This record gives sequence, structure tokens and C-alpha cells, in this order.
Amino acid sequence: RLNLLSFALIGALLFASGCNTQRSEGSGNPKLPEAGSVANLRPGDTLVITLQGVPDPTANSVQIDEQGLVTLPYIGQIAAAGTTTASLSQKIRETYVSKKFYTNVDVAVSVTERFVYVGGEVVRPGRIIWTPDLTVTKAIQAAGGFTLYAKETRINLVRDRVAYPIDATLAQKSPMEDPRLMPGDSIQAPKSAF
Repeated sequence: RLNLLSFALIGALLFASGCNTQRSEGSGNPKLPEAGSVANLRPGDTLVITLQGVPDPTANSVQIDEQGLVTLPYIGQIAAAGTTTASLSQKIRETYVSKKFYTNVDVAVSVTERFVYVGGEVVRPGRIIWTPDLTVTKAIQAAGGFTLYAKETRINLVRDRVAYPIDATLAQKSPMEDPRLMPGDSIQAPKSAF
């Protein structure tokens, strides 16, 4: 009787745990992380950094490099990726003051347009202006759609140097399979073998 009860309990636990499993990407593919906060600066973002309250007020346009750094006059490289414009402004101000280049400087940081990149077998490869509602299929449409040679079932979404395979034919049919893009993402549509 105890064995039957134990067997039933184990069976119920196995059934319940099976109900909570996440959908597998299959074949060991990495799981695409959710599109995070766009308030954080990312590699590839172009910034306008304005210095006020100094003898020669300036506005510099700089791009965050692949290592997440920006290079500024007199103070060199500063980590920018992962921060907000407000925290980066404060960090730049503190660096200019601590290195004694300026005693009182106001720093403003703003982000210009952000982009995603679409390449490979699309009609117009290149960069697309990022918007918060931009998805894989919308970016491909903005690039003119696929060429006749594209392997639509196996495109790659590259985010933070990790490639995630996407089946664009499924993404076109189901919003759940059409991930939102982040600034700096890259979509590559490979050529079909046929």
C-alpha cells in the first residue's frame, strides 16, 4: 500500500514538473534574452556630449565602441555601455574635475538615433533606425524583404556577440516567435544551399 502511494506521488510530481518546463530551443541553441531596458547605453550608440561652464564650451559627437567605451578630450576613455545618460554625465563631470582640467563643468549627454543592422540575403542591407516596437520581421521588411536566395528558416539575430537562430517563417506567423530588437542588434540572413 505504501509503495502504491509513493508511486502515485512520484507520478504526480513528475507530471506537475513537466507542466512547468520552458519551451526548448532545440539542438543546443542559446535562448534569446528578453529585450532589456533601452535607457542603458549600448555599444554602437552615438552620443552628443556637451560641456558648459568652461572657457571653450564644446559639443562632441562620440560613438560607444565595441568595448563599451567613449574617448573624450583630455581625459581619455570612460566606460559608457550599461549606464544611463544621467550617470554618464556625472561620471564625465567627476573625471574632468578630479583630473583638474575644469573646476566647475556642466556635462549633458544625449543619444542620437539608434540603429539595428540587417545584412545578408535582403534586398537593401544596411542599418535601420531602431524604434521600441521594432521586431525581426519589421526590420527585414524595412530592408526590402528577403532576396530569392535567403534561407528564411535559419536567420541569425546577433545580440551582444551571441548569435540566436530565428525561423523567420514562424516569426511572420506568430508574434511570440518575432522577438523585439534592441539598439545595436544585427540580423544576418544566410544564403540558402539551393
